[in-house]
Amino acid sequence: MLTLFVFLSLVSGLEGADVVLSCSLIEEGGGMGGMMGGAMFKRTPSTLVFRDLVGNADLSPELVTPFNPPETPNADELIFELMLPSIQIPNADLLLHADCNEQEVVCEISRYVPRDADLDSLPAHFIGSVQLDGGGISLTLVLQTLHSETTQSQTPPLVQSTLNLTLSQAGTLMTEVVFVVFSRVPSIVAPIGADVLLDCGFRQKDSVPGQEVALEWRLQHRGNGRKILDMKAREETDMAPELFVDREGTSAEADLLVRDGNASLTMQRLKVTDEGTYICTVGSGEFQTQQIVQLHITQPPHVSLSEEKLIFQDSTPLKLICHCQRYYPLDVQVEWFSQAPSAEEPVSLTKESSLSSHRQHSDGTYSLSSFLTLRPDEHPPGTVVTCRVSHSALETPSDVSLTAEKTEPRKALWTVILMLVISVGFLYQAFRGAEN
Repeated sequence: MLTLFVFLSLVSGLEGADVVLSCSLIEEGGGMGGMMGGAMFKRTPSTLVFRDLVGNADLSPELVTPFNPPETPNADELIFELMLPSIQIPNADLLLHADCNEQEVVCEISRYVPRDADLDSLPAHFIGSVQLDGGGISLTLVLQTLHSETTQSQTPPLVQSTLNLTLSQAGTLMTEVVFVVFSRVPSIVAPIGADVLLDCGFRQKDSVPGQEVALEWRLQHRGNGRKILDMKAREETDMAPELFVDREGTSAEADLLVRDGNASLTMQRLKVTDEGTYICTVGSGEFQTQQIVQLHITQPPHVSLSEEKLIFQDSTPLKLICHCQRYYPLDVQVEWFSQAPSAEEPVSLTKESSLSSHRQHSDGTYSLSSFLTLRPDEHPPGTVVTCRVSHSALETPSDVSLTAEKTEPRKALWTVILMLVISVGFLYQAFRGAEN
């Protein structure tokens, strides 16, 4: 987890803030993944500064101050200074409140090569991944270096030691956002059978009118992947977009894609098999990058007991079954409790219970049963026996209870007695008939 700092500044009469993120520059390490003592990738501490990020007006000038670059520029420091607004980044102001909401920010930066370009071409490009841990905005930014300001001094410009790029007089690498793919809801929880919108969008600086936009959605789950949707569309053209869809009830809007940068995916009638990691890849012009949206499928269990009443027959133990049916995902917890009429707190009976194996249905959901044997001498009339089921799809545990009623004689014994009485009566009538 990485650190975030917020600094306030004034932008054209608006309240804006400088957001400073502690990041890592990711580079190929040249090793053998640990086999020869090297590493496949190396991480260099770096800083990403969002300049003049405009947010809500509830930031107090007394609490934050403008970001100030180092007094003495250092060629070994990596400070990416991101000038805003080059393009509008939706919901980026959530970064202003991450610290107050106790959210960590994950930030990584690496080199990026646009289409038909080479690694050493100028301006240089970087790709930055910024995510709010625990939900919120997720950004994949393509950064392009800006020309550093000239100086009257005879001192040669400062060159960053790792990147070999010219720094500003303040010792920062000046950049702007030229392409961004984002998701405002990078993690979604939805029940079976629901309709859902997987949020994804993009913005581009200086896009060419009529330029083709390519959108691809892929699903990755448990090591398997497949393409869900592939679309290519252009603005202001009579030609129908190229479209491939591999899942019934799935769609994206071509006109919204090219006009508004809306790359969201609509999915109807969710199934368990729809769960997984969805990768939204957008390509436009020389840039292409992606965003990840997690879809979690849930279904709460239906909980019921095998008996409608808790009535013991003499001193015979009674087996009670708690059924948990049609839930997803797999993990479920079943607990048993008993509370006598005079007791203030219930007593756990979970250790005395047993569980069946999980049963999986054709729709991917599961069922489970828990068994508990009750004895009348331990559960007098008025005792409340409860089965409590906990599951991730339930906000609170689901309880089903029965109250022990007055013990009755065994019905089978009364049946035998009744049959004997009927038999004796029949024999008596037959004997009297024989005498007459």
